[in-house]
Amino acid sequence: MITLRGKLKKDSDITNSKNKDYNKRVSVRDKLLIKEVQEMEQTLPSTCQVKFHDPHSLHEFMLLIVPDEGYWIGGRFEFQIYISEDYNMVPPKVKCLTKLWHPNINVDGDVCLSILRQSSIDGMGWAPTRKLKDVIWGLNSLFTDLLNFDDPLNRDAADLFINDKESFQNKVKDYVIQYAKR
Repeated sequence: MITLRGKLKKDSDITNSKNKDYNKRVSVRDKLLIKEVQEMEQTLPSTCQVKFHDPHSLHEFMLLIVPDEGYWIGGRFEFQIYISEDYNMVPPKVKCLTKLWHPNINVDGDVCLSILRQSSIDGMGWAPTRKLKDVIWGLNSLFTDLLNFDDPLNRDAADLFINDKESFQNKVKDYVIQYAKR
C-alpha cells in the first residue's frame, strides 16, 4: 500500500540523490584550482596579495603587487585574473587595473608576458604543466627582472627607456604618484 508519507520520503530521496550527483559534478578547472590556489597562497612573494571577492569562485580574483625595489617602488598595482573553463589548456586572462608606465603593460591594461601566451616565440609560453603560482611570480617579476624592452607592448615606454633612462624613470615616478600611490 502506497501512503502519502512513503511517497514524500521516496520523492525526497530522489531529490537528494539528484542534488548529490549535481554537487559531485565539479569542473576540471575547479578541481585544479582548489589545489593550485592553496599552493599559490603558500608560495606568494612577499610583495603580492591575493583577494577573492567570492571565496567559492576561485576562477576570478585580484592580485595586488607592491614592489619593494626597482622603478615602480612605492606603487600599488592591481591585476584582475580570470581563469576560463578551458584551464589548464589555456592560460589565465590577466588585466592590469592600475594605470602605469611600463614597456610590457599597455594603457588598456593588457600584459605582455610569455607565460600568458598560448604559444610564444621564446618557447616559454603557456603549457598545461604551468600553474597559477607561475603566473603570479611572472607578474611580480615584471616589476624587477623580467622587463622586456626588445619586444614591448608599450613601444613608447621601451623607446624612452632605451633613449633616456632618466626621463623614463621620472615618467614612471609621475605615474606611480598619480595613479598607484600607497
